[in-house]
Amino acid sequence: MGNTNWTSVSHFVLLGISTHLEEQIPLFFLFLLMYAINIFGNLAIIMLIISTPHLHTPMYIFLSNLALADICFTSTTVPKMLQNIFSPTKAITYMGCLAQTYFFICFAAMENFLLAVMAYDRYIAICYPFRYPTILTRMLCSQMVILCHILSHLHALLHTFLMGQLIFCADNKILHFFCDLYPLMKISCSSPYLNTLMIHTEGVIVINGTLAFIIASYARIISVVLQIPSAKSKWRAFSTCGSHLTVVAIFYGTLTWVYFRPLTSYSETEGRILTVMYTVVTPMLNPFIYSLRNEDVKGAFRKWVSRIWTSFFR
Repeated sequence: MGNTNWTSVSHFVLLGISTHLEEQIPLFFLFLLMYAINIFGNLAIIMLIISTPHLHTPMYIFLSNLALADICFTSTTVPKMLQNIFSPTKAITYMGCLAQTYFFICFAAMENFLLAVMAYDRYIAICYPFRYPTILTRMLCSQMVILCHILSHLHALLHTFLMGQLIFCADNKILHFFCDLYPLMKISCSSPYLNTLMIHTEGVIVINGTLAFIIASYARIISVVLQIPSAKSKWRAFSTCGSHLTVVAIFYGTLTWVYFRPLTSYSETEGRILTVMYTVVTPMLNPFIYSLRNEDVKGAFRKWVSRIWTSFFR
């Protein structure tokens, strides 16, 4: 660092998605709406699965955990962003920034692992339908969910610890709406080499490893489904996987594009837009993707609404 003067910062300034004043109000209401849809939609999925006995199967246990992870994932960033739109300082404390980074990484990783577990569930259900209840027992499901939590926290702890080792100088303005890894590394006045190295090694293993597992699971599923003689049975098998594949494509597509490239080629504007896709849009769409393409969920939802309507107007 030579003779450069530096001071450790006590807070950061989150500049948000846009710095144009005329865009602040529309952005506030847009993200408030998306956040509300995310919360109510995912809560509805969780309550529906809890209150419907025939949905107490591995597939829906994993789905309810994914819905909970989506709520936590979005709640890590959006409320602070909404507050900052009307804040004159747009500040977040140094420790608050590290905490936000930790939980953001944790719930992103949790969604990543849960998507892999859900792919395994579909693999067993389609490739070994008669052994499905004996393979995916309640105990194994619980162990898999617990393992997802443990791995997610360890992954987040590693990257947050490395972020805490960086030195930040007088420039504390972050061109983002939350404390993301790359924007923080861009304003650091110490070398982020180790941080970048871990993203491109451990991060690639965690994200691309689970993605490879999902692809392998669906390759096996497709080979089995193509051997089914009935066109109706083929369609039913593919339809149970379609919603999951849609979520996988959106989540991994944007995540890979944002993080797995050199820090020097990172664009703040492009990064903010793509980050919105997997931090806000995908969690908001998940309840609709999983419910609109799933007859069991749609049927249970109609009965659930009917029960609520009957009890309310009795």
